[in-house]
Amino acid sequence: MTSDQPKTIRLADYRAPLYRIDTVTLEFDLGEEITRVKSRLGMSGVGGRPLVLDGEDLKLMSLALDGRALGAGDYSLDDTSLTIPSPPAAFTLDIETEIRPRDNSKLDGLYVSGGIFCTQCEAEGFRRITYFLDRPDVMAVYTTIIRGRHPVMLSNGNKTGEEDLGDGRRMVAWHDPFPKPSYLFALVAGDLACYRDSFTTASGRQVDLRIYVEHGKAERCAYAMDSLKRSMRWDEERFGLEYDLDLFNIVAVSDFNMGAMENKSLNIFNDKYVLADPETATDDDYAHIEAIIAHEYFHNWTGDRVTCRDWFQLSLKEGLTVFRDQEFSADQRSRAVKRIADVRVLRAHQFAEDGGPLAHSVRPESYMEINNFYTATVYEKGAEVIRMIHTLLGEAGFQAGMRLYFERHDGQAVTCDDFVAAMSDANDADLDQFKLWYSQAGTPQLNVDGAYDAASRTYSLTITQSCPATPGQDRKRPMHIPLSVGLLDETGADMGESRLLQLRQARQTFRFDDVDEPRAVSLNRNFSAPVQIVMNAAKASRGFLMAHDADLFNRWEAAQQYATDLLIDGGAHDDFVVSLGHTLRDRGLEKAFVAQILALPGEDYLASRVSLYDPPALHRAREALRRAIAGGLRAALLECYRANHSNRPYSPDAEQAGQRALKNAALYYLAALGEEDMDDLVAGQYRAADNMTDRVAALRLLVHMDSPLRTEALDDFHARFADDSLVIDKWMGLQAMSFLPDTLERVVALLDHPAFSLKKPNKVYALIGGFASGNPLHFHHAGGAGYEFLADRVLELDRVNPQIGARILAPLGRWQRLDEARQELMKSQLERILAKPGLSRDIYEIASKSLGSK
Repeated sequence: MTSDQPKTIRLADYRAPLYRIDTVTLEFDLGEEITRVKSRLGMSGVGGRPLVLDGEDLKLMSLALDGRALGAGDYSLDDTSLTIPSPPAAFTLDIETEIRPRDNSKLDGLYVSGGIFCTQCEAEGFRRITYFLDRPDVMAVYTTIIRGRHPVMLSNGNKTGEEDLGDGRRMVAWHDPFPKPSYLFALVAGDLACYRDSFTTASGRQVDLRIYVEHGKAERCAYAMDSLKRSMRWDEERFGLEYDLDLFNIVAVSDFNMGAMENKSLNIFNDKYVLADPETATDDDYAHIEAIIAHEYFHNWTGDRVTCRDWFQLSLKEGLTVFRDQEFSADQRSRAVKRIADVRVLRAHQFAEDGGPLAHSVRPESYMEINNFYTATVYEKGAEVIRMIHTLLGEAGFQAGMRLYFERHDGQAVTCDDFVAAMSDANDADLDQFKLWYSQAGTPQLNVDGAYDAASRTYSLTITQSCPATPGQDRKRPMHIPLSVGLLDETGADMGESRLLQLRQARQTFRFDDVDEPRAVSLNRNFSAPVQIVMNAAKASRGFLMAHDADLFNRWEAAQQYATDLLIDGGAHDDFVVSLGHTLRDRGLEKAFVAQILALPGEDYLASRVSLYDPPALHRAREALRRAIAGGLRAALLECYRANHSNRPYSPDAEQAGQRALKNAALYYLAALGEEDMDDLVAGQYRAADNMTDRVAALRLLVHMDSPLRTEALDDFHARFADDSLVIDKWMGLQAMSFLPDTLERVVALLDHPAFSLKKPNKVYALIGGFASGNPLHFHHAGGAGYEFLADRVLELDRVNPQIGARILAPLGRWQRLDEARQELMKSQLERILAKPGLSRDIYEIASKSLGSK
């Protein structure tokens, strides 16, 4: 498919398959140059109608139906499919293909990287291995036979046989008893080290746990293994879900398009989400490993045992599983801090998506390339939709719905409507209007007015909901929105328990009876709904809420909105700095929470809150507020920094991580003072650091300094970690986010660094993505050089790995809130991309929708 005639796939056009595949036997004869694949498909269906199998970049060697070889006149073949005109109702189809794994720079299907054979079949990679009904609603039982010279040869399920074939070659057989769609197939082969452990399930089954990595890295798997075991136990205790096989494998590879993949019993990970030790991984790395290990394991039930009927239902598995991994991390660490961190991500990425040309609903209505819909809307907003159901039904009701969901649909490919129906039926709840969250795009806005009647001692909240137009959806219907609200008295105490308001109309009034006039109103507690709230009266009480709100999320929210108002509308910083100082000195608060309070709103979020985004002006305003905080709280910040040094051996546990987070938040402000002794304090932390968290925190500040200290630290970091690819990614990414004027020139120079390659997704994300998404100051340079740089890289990636090219392209589409000159510069680069002959559909879709042409 080229950019000339892109094909749009629509949810409204879904039809069940005419044929099904019940059993699959795959035989691989592995070779880096050429791999031969034999597939035997046990099929059934309507009979007498054309059978159309998907296939891309395959060489067909032979084809037989029920043992009879088919000649060229018995089928038709093109670049994307193989068609047999009239097969019977039940038959066996034998197909032999040749593929070229070494040439597969797309890293989609079966590929070789660093001598390791690896697969990535979600969403439509299996068609690059053999001809198949490559769609999620075709579920089959797989047997896999692998022949090769590799010490490790893995596939789904349990190992059922092994044989020495002589001449250094071996055969290994695998069988997965659970029906699965083709996107969950996996194969890995190579010379890998293995980190082993075991887990005993609640029913007493002994499960072998294995993590395979490159040699020399096995000792860095301990935390990933611990996270796996904790997630297995948690899923049993919280959801009653037990692992169902005797073996669970994880493989970590360095070249992988995604973060990780939940293939049944053989999870494949980008190694950045597996490998960790104090010298090479930050606290954030440890937290991401814990969450992503859990996420992929939780997919065993919410994604594997019950999967999605079609790709429009992607959030059925992803939104639900993100909610589950968020809950797991909240139970492992701090629930309030985890909630804040998740909302930060949602606002920075998903709110921006909702406000731009790529806005789409949680269940999209159409797509050109499904790989483009692994988005913040499907994942993070999808998780918020699940969380709202949990809020409406409560924990007991939600678990009842989950039990009914699995009882009805285990072993099936189903829809988001099926999930909501299980929740509704298990609780006798009306969720029909709520389903608009799946079909309606955009971030709802709530305008709130409060009024107190002293005579009747009643307080009323009148709430008007609206949702802006998004591509293809000009008019929006009122949503069913759960809004948690609390009233605070003069002392800051809650006036009764939080109340859950259920908005269903465009305008509603809610009354609180028998109350005195509240000192402040705490709205959307724990971020009960993913909405924007406007309540002008609340601005005066933000300092009070920062100090007193019993809902810790809303204490943070008050600080964020207070800072947001100052950064967008201007005004004196003094009262905000005083309020921040009270929080900094509050010894009763968790240190990780105080660190979150200290963190200013990100520029991506701020950009989504203004009608006209001026990147340099917003950057200057944010830096000015940072300096005001640093100057006003200098002594308290310095005391905080010194008090949170620890002489204990490093541990990634929540308590120590929170202590480091608070210390480094204080350092962030102290560095803004521009004083020589503070610069030396930052450089001293870099030199003395005994862990990557503190080292990176210091280097992140040093990269903005036009000083020999910067050069010294960058050179030292590179010398220390030159042989560690993952750590060098941090080195490149930090330089890409520097505020110094020559940053783009440095980024361009790093394209020629020996560690960089366009064929390695992690490098692209770190350097190019780090600049385009993480450095709005220089990406939006008035001359347009940042836009041209990104467009050049996207066009190069179109030849190498268009999936990655499409993923880094999104910043070029966020032109609507910028000044006219920048808008024209961005649009001209999008037009240049679209003018390329033979442009991949991955990049065509993002570029054309970003431009507004589709």
